[in-house]
Amino acid sequence: MRKFLLRPATSLRRRLVVGVTVLATLAVLTSQAIGSVVLRSWLLDRVDQQLAAFHPPAPVYADALRDDLPGPRTRPSVLPSDFRVYFYDSTGERLNHSMGAGRKSAPLLADSSDDLGMDYGRPETISAEDGDGSWRVVRYAGPDGMNAVVALPLDTVDDTLSRLLWLDAAVLGVAVAALIAVGRWVVRLGLLPLTRMERTAEDITAGDLDLRLTDTDARTEIGRLGRVLNTMLDRLQRALQEREASEARMRRFVADAGHELRTPLTAIQGYAELALRPERRSAGERQEADRVVAQNAERMSLLVDDLQLLASLDKEPSYRHEPVDLLSLAADAVSTAALQDTTHPVDLGPVRPPEGSAGTSELELVETMGDPHRLRQIVENLLSNARIHTPPGTAVHVRVGTARSGAAGGSGRPGRTSASPSLSEDTAVSIVEVSDEGPGLTAHDAAHVFERFYRADPSRSRARGGSGLGLAIASTIAEGHGGRLELDTAPGEGCTFRLVLPGEMIKPSAAPEQGARPSPGRSGGWGP
Repeated sequence: MRKFLLRPATSLRRRLVVGVTVLATLAVLTSQAIGSVVLRSWLLDRVDQQLAAFHPPAPVYADALRDDLPGPRTRPSVLPSDFRVYFYDSTGERLNHSMGAGRKSAPLLADSSDDLGMDYGRPETISAEDGDGSWRVVRYAGPDGMNAVVALPLDTVDDTLSRLLWLDAAVLGVAVAALIAVGRWVVRLGLLPLTRMERTAEDITAGDLDLRLTDTDARTEIGRLGRVLNTMLDRLQRALQEREASEARMRRFVADAGHELRTPLTAIQGYAELALRPERRSAGERQEADRVVAQNAERMSLLVDDLQLLASLDKEPSYRHEPVDLLSLAADAVSTAALQDTTHPVDLGPVRPPEGSAGTSELELVETMGDPHRLRQIVENLLSNARIHTPPGTAVHVRVGTARSGAAGGSGRPGRTSASPSLSEDTAVSIVEVSDEGPGLTAHDAAHVFERFYRADPSRSRARGGSGLGLAIASTIAEGHGGRLELDTAPGEGCTFRLVLPGEMIKPSAAPEQGARPSPGRSGGWGP
């Protein structure tokens, strides 16, 4: 039975039905067996009470001796009941005379009282002479050394138990049939949530990944299983979505990198073929060709450097770990920008405190821990973007200050975008803002501005902007320092890029780079 219940090929529903039926059958059989034993004991106690209440009187022994002799009998030897009385004389020999008669056979008694093996007054069960049935007998001592054995047949007890066994068998058969029928219905009803789970899982396997299990009651085992499976499905779906998004980004990255490299390579190849022609060219033409070749080679070199920098930042970024004065860093970047481009006025001021947060309206010393060269690269990149993507004469504002994270370092403000996760709520942060008064960006462009090779210019013109990797590099560096790069913009309202860094002396996520040389900050267009 155990092997049958544990066979792998048997369904759970069948095993439950069979198991419940077997257990119930064993319970019914046990109760019937106990009932039969108790009933037999009770009936035997009744017979024993009857035997104990029947004591042959002393004259009966004398009558038995006299009636045992040849001649006429003066008293009947038949009792008006099922009792039988057998006598043994003083020598222990069994007398031929007995009291009681009937159609039932007599008990199987020994011919000598010495061979009876019975204690006085203790009932015992013996078989009948013909082997059909049994008798309950008790031995009594009589006068003058005589003995008497009183017997009662157990036919009534045996018949009662036999009828009870037949009734128990019929009840057991009906109970087993009812258990199988009702058990299948109860088990099917109990396993209905599992059946729904099975159907939902089949639909999910067929491709409907948005389906979820409906039985999630935490008070039941199946409900808890459903909640765990839903959590697992959510994680698997997110993992698949992230994998698909990663593959899409990789394909787009490879395609964009190929597109960016194709143009300078085509220009270099064209002028190289032109140089190989046998026709004579003027010195001006040769100089122009050499200039274009050098310009495209430099452009390719910058693009490859950016790609290598992004790869190193993604894999094993190396940052210095030292105190950085963000106010001095911003001031140096503003001075450099003012010398490089006089068409865009640049000023330096304090960060305007957001509503509901503490702040100051004066410039203050703002320090953080990190790599000063990488952080300056971010600020110079943002200033270069502001100059390139706004009309001449557009003012650019650089602001430095401190605040509490939330409005300044979160994504709760409408129109704010970032490629990095939000900082913990209500913690001290250091902020460097680069804001312009240009045309701003649409919500679609703002949502993709930190992606690699993305440009807000649909024509992908290189007259304004670089390869589209600058903001991606800046965002990666900011995230490596435990901060993030944010953008607040709207059409006609300009752009405000905000570098948010931990205000406490928190070590960046990368190990310090010993003797590292800072790479020059380059503009990368509105996109990363």
